[in-house]
Amino acid sequence: MSLHAKTDSEVTSQTASSPTRSPRRPVYFVQSPSRDSHDGEKTTNSFHSTPVLSPTGSPGRHSRNSSSTRYSGSLRPGSRKGSQQLQQPRKGDKGFDAIVEEGVVDDDHKSGVIPRRCYVLAFVVGFFVLFSFFAVVLWAAAKPQKPDVIMRSILFDGFVVNAGADASGVATEMVTINATIKFNFRNRGTFFGVHVSSTPMDLAYSELTLASGTIKKFYQKRKGHRLVSVNLQGRGVPLYGGGMNWSTQDGKLTAPVPLNLNFTVKAKAYVLGKLVKPKFHRKVSCAIVYKPTKVNVPIALKNSCTVE
Repeated sequence: MSLHAKTDSEVTSQTASSPTRSPRRPVYFVQSPSRDSHDGEKTTNSFHSTPVLSPTGSPGRHSRNSSSTRYSGSLRPGSRKGSQQLQQPRKGDKGFDAIVEEGVVDDDHKSGVIPRRCYVLAFVVGFFVLFSFFAVVLWAAAKPQKPDVIMRSILFDGFVVNAGADASGVATEMVTINATIKFNFRNRGTFFGVHVSSTPMDLAYSELTLASGTIKKFYQKRKGHRLVSVNLQGRGVPLYGGGMNWSTQDGKLTAPVPLNLNFTVKAKAYVLGKLVKPKFHRKVSCAIVYKPTKVNVPIALKNSCTVE
C-alpha cells in the first residue's frame, strides 16, 4: 500500500501539470476575395478562410483549427460573372475602390473619343476636296490641247449681180452668191473627244454680209481629224449702193472684188462627264479676192487666213 499510495504533494503537482480542458468555442471565418486573373482564358478564385477565435480560445487549438479549415476553391471558367456577384466587396474594401477607379478611367477615356459622325463628315469633306483637285488637274491638262483649224479653199459656184428691189419696194442692185468653203479640223486631245460647232460663217463685202452658212455639228474623237465642208449662200441680197464700184456686164462681174470671211469654231469636251467641260474657241479671219476668171475653181486660203 505504501508503494501505490500518493502523497498530497504528488497529487497537487500532477493536477497542476495536466492541461485543463476548456469547453469548445465557436469558430468564425473571415473570407477575403482574391483578385481575378486578366489573362482572358482562365478565371480562378481562391478563397482563404482564417478562423478567428474568441479571446478565451487556447493557442494550441487555434493553430490546429486554422490548419484544418484553410481551403481554396476553383470555379468554372464560365462562372466568372456569378463569382463576381457572390464576391461583391463592401465599400470599405480595397477591391471596391479599384473597381470605382477603373470606371472613372474608362469614362475619361470614352470622353476623349471622336464621335463617329465626325469621321463621316471628315470623309465627305476629304472626298470633295480630292475630287475637286482631280477635276482641276484634268481641266488644266486639257486646256492647252486646243484643236487645230487649217483653212483649205473656197470655191465660187456663182456670183451674179442683178437689178431689183427689196421687200419694201426700194430699187437697188441684188447679189446672189453660192460658195463652198473647206477646212481641216484636227483634235489634239490625247484623252478626250470634242463636240464641234461654229458661229455663222459670214462672207461680206466691207460690212455688208453677202452670204452665210454654219457648220453642221459633229463629234471628233481624240487625236482625230476630218475635212469639213460648208456651203455659203446668199440670194437676192440688196446692196443699197454698196457695189457702186463694181464692174459688171450682163449681171456678171468683170473685175476682182475683195471679200472677207469671219467665223469662230467652237469645240467642247466632256472630260469628266458634265463636271469638267473645257471649251475651245478658234477665231478665223480670211481675206479673199473673188476673180471672175476663177469661177468653179478652188481658191487656196492657206496664206489668206489667220486662226486665233
